[in-house]
Amino acid sequence: MRSASRGMTLLEVMVSVAILAMVSILIYGAFDSMARGKKGEAMRADRAREGREAVLRITRDLSSAFLSMHNPANTALITRATAFVATSGGTFDRVDFAAFAHRRVERDAHESDECEVGYFVVSDPDVDGKLDLVRREQTPMDIDPKKGGIVSVVAEDVQEFDLKYLEPLTGQWLDSWDSTQVTGQPGRLPYEISIRLVMKGIPGSIPYKFETKIPMPMQQALTFGIPR
Repeated sequence: MRSASRGMTLLEVMVSVAILAMVSILIYGAFDSMARGKKGEAMRADRAREGREAVLRITRDLSSAFLSMHNPANTALITRATAFVATSGGTFDRVDFAAFAHRRVERDAHESDECEVGYFVVSDPDVDGKLDLVRREQTPMDIDPKKGGIVSVVAEDVQEFDLKYLEPLTGQWLDSWDSTQVTGQPGRLPYEISIRLVMKGIPGSIPYKFETKIPMPMQQALTFGIPR
């Protein structure tokens, strides 16, 4: 009876604690791995969604681009100008244009759908080496199609933003476009636009690439009531 009621020795207690600690570590590692995997998948999904939404917004804005020949006969009375100006910057391009893209968020607001829109890449002032794709919107429109308005970020950590424009007269893809210059494409819009956006992936993953082509609904300037 004395032998049967004997308690655990110190060695047995230490072995039991060690086994329990090993099991706890294995369980923690499994749960930690699952949590990190879930977090990584959420980050990848967020980056992919951000890229898709950015391309969709660019596509929607470009599809509503327009030019207009309706201006006062007296040039001194001109207060706005419609244009489509695209410049090639190598890895990062820029485009500024007039579009029916302004959203009125207030009921019965005395605002037009017309606005100036611009897309270009800028450095993040808070993070060194980080580049973001931004959207500029100016409403009402003015005479400078490349300045003014409110700038907002549409895609972060951008590695490439490339645009190409299909010239309907020659069938060639151009890196730039200027509807304001006689030596460019005066009074005309591209027949089609190619968009390529590359964003940095999360640590340990490849970059995210988005490409699409959109036909332009309007190529000629609006000339209602103006004989050609």
